[in-house]
Amino acid sequence: MNEKMMDVALFKAQTLVEALPYIRKFNRKIVVIKYGGSAMKSDDLKNSVIEDATLLKLVGFKPILVHGGGKEISEWVEKTGGESRFVNGFRVTDKHTMTVAEMVLNRINKELVARIEALGVKAAGISGKDGGLLRVTKKMPDGQDIGYVGDVEKVDAEILFDLLEKDFLPVVCPVGMDSSYESYNVNADDAACAIAKAVNADKLVFLTDIGGLYRDVNDESTKISRLTISEADKLIESGMVGGGMLPKLSNCTEAVRGGVNRVHILDGRVPHCLLLEIFTDHGVGTMFFHDDEL
Repeated sequence: MNEKMMDVALFKAQTLVEALPYIRKFNRKIVVIKYGGSAMKSDDLKNSVIEDATLLKLVGFKPILVHGGGKEISEWVEKTGGESRFVNGFRVTDKHTMTVAEMVLNRINKELVARIEALGVKAAGISGKDGGLLRVTKKMPDGQDIGYVGDVEKVDAEILFDLLEKDFLPVVCPVGMDSSYESYNVNADDAACAIAKAVNADKLVFLTDIGGLYRDVNDESTKISRLTISEADKLIESGMVGGGMLPKLSNCTEAVRGGVNRVHILDGRVPHCLLLEIFTDHGVGTMFFHDDEL
């Protein structure tokens, strides 16, 4: 082995050594991963996310993958003669749009299952309708009726615990049912947050199109690497955080208050961002945690 090859081998060994305490700490712990955004459009990034989730499973974690599919749903709604409209960031979902959304989400779900299975890990694709996983009520943002869009009212996590116990990696698409068994589209961030609380996850990870939370969205040097929920509340109250980040930030604080130990916002466009965040000392995104852990 020449000197260059030795340096590469030593670097890989050091990376594994650095990961060891994290593997030991989180062994058999549940990690909920919300997968969406641009990372779903690139085949290379899809493989990166699936490889990360599969590796977590193989080293002893219990990952649950909750995926979205908004961009692809919009494409298919337009292809089938519909129009994509949004109110406060939520898709207006009539019967036609709901049918298209469920079709697209189920196709994505089974594709992700196939990618995981190809890496040698057992995966099971389910929707929030299976086993009554996600029971919802109609979401009414600012009192507006936006159709078949659901707020998660209750999570029955029995099906997830059964799959984890039988050594499956669950892959969940965010479709729920109301008390009349009507299907509703559920925001994937909301679904992941509700599921993480229900299964008492140790970690909840949001894969997004940004590198984390910034004090100034136009200045990458202002990224906040660690944040308590009290600090997050102050940011929300200050009005410094807006747009699509506001509901995501609220989900982060809600999840921590609901019993999730750590919540992470990561840039899903960065290859293997999950491994970099969980298994290295520095991390690559923003982590939220309880105030009493300072």
